[in-house]
Amino acid sequence: MKYYFERSIFFLLLYITCFLLIAPQTVLAEDSTSGIGYSYKIIKPENQVGSAGYFDLRMNPGQKQTVEVEITNITNKDLAVDMAINTAKTNSNGVIEYGPTKIENDPSLKHNIKDIVKVPKTVTLAPNATEKVAVEIEMPAERFEGYVAGGIYLQRAETEAEKKKNEKVKGVVNKYAFLIGMLLSESDVTMKPELSFNKISAGLTNYRNAFMVNFSNIKAAYVEGMTVDVQIFKKGSEEVLYDSKKENLRMAPNSIMDFPVSLNGELLVAGDYTGHILITSGDQKWEWNEDFTVTKEDADKYNAQDVSLIQERGINWKLISMIVGAVLAILLIIYLAVRTISKKKKISKKKKKRKKQ
Repeated sequence: MKYYFERSIFFLLLYITCFLLIAPQTVLAEDSTSGIGYSYKIIKPENQVGSAGYFDLRMNPGQKQTVEVEITNITNKDLAVDMAINTAKTNSNGVIEYGPTKIENDPSLKHNIKDIVKVPKTVTLAPNATEKVAVEIEMPAERFEGYVAGGIYLQRAETEAEKKKNEKVKGVVNKYAFLIGMLLSESDVTMKPELSFNKISAGLTNYRNAFMVNFSNIKAAYVEGMTVDVQIFKKGSEEVLYDSKKENLRMAPNSIMDFPVSLNGELLVAGDYTGHILITSGDQKWEWNEDFTVTKEDADKYNAQDVSLIQERGINWKLISMIVGAVLAILLIIYLAVRTISKKKKISKKKKKRKKQ
């Protein structure tokens, strides 16, 4: 009976220890839309082109102008709104980003909207107050064709209490923002985009192995209705290993794009490859055949990070062995402690019996 009792304690401790060591310690942030707290309205000036809900301004070389954004605090407390100017960029899905992003500027970007347009870093509003915020524009002295494109980013500033709370949260913290597009042009001349190939390299898309086809739109014009068709071959072979075709993509003026070709959950193999790239937009077409090499170092690095390969391999035995070792060490300590206490109780009982005799 005693044997089974000790055995039950042992397995109970094993279960509890495993649970404490392995169970996820994640707390998700609250999913609430109550965090916005303000609204905005753009005040269109006379040089606004069309009736779009963003700034599309016809400017002159060297022109200085102040336009306004009206921000209203819709809460009963003081509220601060952070503001920033962002350059229009193109993400790997062929979608134009006007908000904060880690995408690099293309070298062809001569006139960066961040250098031309300035906004206050933070605007503080009293409860239920409305304020007109100045957006200062100073155009380059030299004339240019096409667009300078970007966006005005608005986000409610965190209070000190919210910052401390979010620092403790593990998981996703919802932050809400508004984006106001801004286009600056100096003429009605329609400029055609021009694409330039940069490179093909190994990488990850959504934490999975892929070949990244990197190319640029080197003109100050938008690319609309773009179709990208890529085929990857082993160098010297005509057999298509991987391919990807996407339609109705867009590119921002003077922006760079990383177009992913997924390996569909397969291992990335080091070696020499050839990529065939065909891109069309309206009556324009660009086509390249480019060789590239995947090194063993890159193959090993990306294979180790590919989540589909990790799941396919099933178990990370090195990690499991470390966890099991830690669990066994803790259990051994607990078992020895329980055994020592049990022996002491036995000795104590024997001494009491002897005294009674």
